[in-house]
Amino acid sequence: MMASGGIRAAALAGCLVLALATGCAPTPANPDSRPSTTTADGWVGTWGASPAGAKAGTETGYAGYSIRNVVHTSVGGTSARVRLSNAFGGVPVLMGHVTIAVAAGAGTADAVPGSVRELTFGGRSSVSLPAGGEVSSDAVALAVPPDGDLLVTTYTPEPSGPVTYHPMAAETSFYTRGGDHAMDTAGDAYDERTDSWHYVSEVAVLGSGATGSVIAFGDSITDGYASTPGAAHRWPDFLADRLKEAPGGSRRGVLNAGVGANRLLLGQADSAGRSALTRFDDDVLARTAPRTVIVFEGINDILQNPRQTDPVPIIAAYRRLAERARAAGVAVLGGTLTPFKGSATHTEQLEATRAAVNDFIRTGGLFDAVIDFDAAVRDKTDPAKLDPEFDCGDHLHPNDAGYRAMANAVPLDRL
Repeated sequence: MMASGGIRAAALAGCLVLALATGCAPTPANPDSRPSTTTADGWVGTWGASPAGAKAGTETGYAGYSIRNVVHTSVGGTSARVRLSNAFGGVPVLMGHVTIAVAAGAGTADAVPGSVRELTFGGRSSVSLPAGGEVSSDAVALAVPPDGDLLVTTYTPEPSGPVTYHPMAAETSFYTRGGDHAMDTAGDAYDERTDSWHYVSEVAVLGSGATGSVIAFGDSITDGYASTPGAAHRWPDFLADRLKEAPGGSRRGVLNAGVGANRLLLGQADSAGRSALTRFDDDVLARTAPRTVIVFEGINDILQNPRQTDPVPIIAAYRRLAERARAAGVAVLGGTLTPFKGSATHTEQLEATRAAVNDFIRTGGLFDAVIDFDAAVRDKTDPAKLDPEFDCGDHLHPNDAGYRAMANAVPLDRL
């Protein structure tokens, strides 16, 4: 499955080189002229994570497990619904019981008393997720806090197949092998911990006052690698903090579609998942009320084997993503690739590729707006390096301060 995705993505990129050479670029959309993707009281996404792969060692699923996923909201609301994914499962998986609740505090499996809600699917309390598919729950009344934690709990009573998950949550969730504890308010039964999200891929809310969702589409830097676990210090989280104070018409839900080690052009047979070209429709266009996508991908194509030293296929991939977004009425913002000098794979040749890609992002006219992440976090004395103030230590990934600087570089009026 991963290999075929990579082949499809590579073929797409190759076919687009001719279009790039002829200069046929999509015309950037005027954000002010786009139809609203939702009304002020309509559904928007408040949290999201991209299914990244099938978890190793889960060939028969998680029979008898209750998994309490801790997820952090961007906007609040008066009702909620949950999307569950079996995207990488080879057989259907039965969800015997699914609930949502407001977390009682940080780092706990306890729910706020009275907040646990049973979720239904077409009126039924159980649902079978088809192999390779996703299912959304019915709406349930719940006072969802903005910038707060929710508990999404799944109980899987039967053996199934490989478990779809998002490996790098930068958040501690909880589970128990002791049967159905989905309706528990106290978290005492949840005696084991995980730093991954399982099955859950989105939470949407009604009554937020927000207008549409912003999807941050990227790799490990968007996923929040090296950010403080449990603190919601990924750059999309800091962006959501900025938007929280925006007036109603400018408020947006923020969904994180980052996948660690993800590439634009090639898929991988592990938790780095499908290529960006392959997963874009599922992870961006199929989300709730997509209004704007921020494309921040490409550095792994340059620094991972096989290394892409020619900027042309990367730029061609950007064009393809922009075409697909605009066809769906979604605005496209481009983020410049951040520095990586000093990391294990940096070379002058790869630096030249990054510079050429960034030059196109800034001046190529493809994007509705440009977010200069590179300028926000680079060292002023050596622009090929991360500013030491923003470097987590590996010379590739920002720290919390760097992620905040990235979020501060986003022009809110273009979202």
